[in-house]
Amino acid sequence: MILDASSTDGSSIGAGAEPSPVAHAVATAEAVLAQRFGSAIPLAEPEDLAGSGPAVVVRARVASSAFALPRTLVIKHYPDESTSGAFAREAASYQLFTALPPEDRVCPELLAHDGDRRILVIEDLGRAPTLEDKLRGSDSRAAETALLSWARSLGRMHATTASREADFHALLRRLSGKSRGDEEAGYLDGEELVPLAAVAELPALLHDSFGVTTSEAVLDAVERAADNARSVSYRAFSPVDLWPDNNLITGAGVRFLDFEHGRIRSALTDVAHLRVPFASSRQPLALPAGLSEAMTAAWRAEVIELWPALGEDELLSAYLLGAQLVLVWLSTWRELPRLADTRKAGPTSRAAALVTWWRDLSARADHGGDSAVAEHAAAVAAAFEARFEPDLDLALYPAFR
Repeated sequence: MILDASSTDGSSIGAGAEPSPVAHAVATAEAVLAQRFGSAIPLAEPEDLAGSGPAVVVRARVASSAFALPRTLVIKHYPDESTSGAFAREAASYQLFTALPPEDRVCPELLAHDGDRRILVIEDLGRAPTLEDKLRGSDSRAAETALLSWARSLGRMHATTASREADFHALLRRLSGKSRGDEEAGYLDGEELVPLAAVAELPALLHDSFGVTTSEAVLDAVERAADNARSVSYRAFSPVDLWPDNNLITGAGVRFLDFEHGRIRSALTDVAHLRVPFASSRQPLALPAGLSEAMTAAWRAEVIELWPALGEDELLSAYLLGAQLVLVWLSTWRELPRLADTRKAGPTSRAAALVTWWRDLSARADHGGDSAVAEHAAAVAAAFEARFEPDLDLALYPAFR
């Protein structure tokens, strides 16, 4: 979602003409608000926010209302019935958080929704900068502060939702009509099935394309880590799309946006993104040395009361090394086919990201005493460098250059 877009939709609707997607979203929102509050709430000055997902995203001003509503609202309308799964996950996610006390809510408040019409009306947090804006700005101190705040908010999200798995699945069933078994089998988005395919298929990709052999010890380590990611321990809500442009930096702290893939999963899967920053985002870049450790400490401070065992450094490091291994493994499995024809890569490329992530994994594994993973990760990084560019290293986010 992009909340600072400046384009507006001022198109008129002629006789017999189909309304524009923005006009249709606003009209549907007015109907849902009237149903929710029992009185007409006209909306004005619609602004197309050019959402990056399947939804039409619109900001609109509340023209008049007898109720205590924000001055402006954000509408998310999923016009295509094929996106009902994404709508159900987002609606269930917002319902889960809106039921929490305001001090525990790390996202906008849900004001109205309708499952049949696949529409959400949520609180508008305004034109606050995103975490992406901070990282691509010129103020390193502001960027570091924003990252630490993001890590704390992620921990607060995990701490407040760790006991609410049954609630989330009940909300999701009500909205989607899918059973719990369907969800766990990956029926809605297949997200849980992907690591299994990656574990099985990446060794052949590495061998056939780069001549790197994966030992049984490494395969065992990946399988154990994947099993941990699917275990019942340390489960909490995750937005899944942990991208810096999906977070607003507000006066009240970081606020998460976009829950189209929201689900309950291992919180440690999310924390791996502190070591492999924003690995699934469109153009991930690197962070300065030491910042990942500071972010992990900020996250742990929020969850330590709930999960006191994670206060043991060795245990947390072992868990995070496994989660990091799975994330790098999965990212490589996804990206390698797209890089088949790449021979010359620059410091902001996906190839540079893979080299850096494998090199960092090797260093972490070596420090943690896992020589098999350390040696394998170093071999993969070296093979990628030989193919893509010698001494390839991922560039820092602009704020830290």
